[in-house]
Amino acid sequence: MSRYPLDRIVVDETAVGYETTADILKKMEGVPVVDHSEAERTIGQDRDLGKTTLHLLAHKGEMLKPCPGTREYICCGYQILHMAANCPLDCSYCILQSYFNQPNLRVFVNLEERLEEVFSRIDGDPDTIYRIGTGEFTDSLALDPVFHWTELLVPGFSRRKNTVLELKTKTANIRTLLSLPERDRIIVSWSLNSPEMTARNEHRAASIRKRLQAARECQREGFILGFHFDPLVPHENWQQGYLETLDLMDKYIDPKGIIWISMGTFRFMPQLKQVIRRRHGHNPILNGEFVPGLDGKMRYFKPIRMALYDFMRKHLEEWHENLGLYLCMESHDVWSESMGWSPHDSGGLSRFLDERVGRLFG
Repeated sequence: MSRYPLDRIVVDETAVGYETTADILKKMEGVPVVDHSEAERTIGQDRDLGKTTLHLLAHKGEMLKPCPGTREYICCGYQILHMAANCPLDCSYCILQSYFNQPNLRVFVNLEERLEEVFSRIDGDPDTIYRIGTGEFTDSLALDPVFHWTELLVPGFSRRKNTVLELKTKTANIRTLLSLPERDRIIVSWSLNSPEMTARNEHRAASIRKRLQAARECQREGFILGFHFDPLVPHENWQQGYLETLDLMDKYIDPKGIIWISMGTFRFMPQLKQVIRRRHGHNPILNGEFVPGLDGKMRYFKPIRMALYDFMRKHLEEWHENLGLYLCMESHDVWSESMGWSPHDSGGLSRFLDERVGRLFG
């Protein structure tokens, strides 16, 4: 945890007695353990949302949840494995700053036992392809050096032929993953942006070059890759900035081993604006021209979004013609204008991505 220093550990009463809890406390020996009631008294006082507090607890809700899309826009049908909440990285634009009403790095110590429920659901529905990811409510690999989530998750998902597990990250923490023998049904994905956006907004994350170097190493070791340009942001010289990232992709990555690349633009619920101002000052990411979308989120004007997508699509297709490009939470008309085609609805996008799974994994 040297990259993400901790100043305390909270052990929820629900986490007492779990082997994972004992293992973590042993690994974190020397970090103060505070009473849960004390932690409750300080909630809301931490400007950094408890990013230096590790909170161990047992998860009682659903472990497998649909991605929180909205019916007003085309959604990919992704499923989220809810193994933790919040993230040790500190991206200024991160929706998690306002999405959860509880702070701290909240890690669920009962993941192993709850996985049996998840696998039972998958096995009971063999005709459905489950595209499952762990990188929506936390970074998939940021805490892997401590919790070794990949050791727990990869073997079980790799054995099941009607699912894929996507590990999405902004780090280069791949050592534990590469030590495992399994490769089938596992997708290792990186969130990408321009180098300038990364340096200014993605605090504690690896640089774009280091991410792509890690991706190259994973690809050489037999893993299928995914990439996510989300959020795309029209910053100063953004065309040149994103071309720099595409040049690095060309340098390090074989495009034939990519299952998909998603694109989305910066969007946020209105309450996130105050959080960004409080935590990150007058960040220029909020200086764009935004309007309320159909889902209540603030979005760039449609022509701005389409210009970003069209630029990225054209240059990505020049690199390779079959990258599985898709848009995250956009409308049919934006798809048609900027991508040259549309899946028409969420079912159509799900089928498109399921076909990609079948093509690369069989």
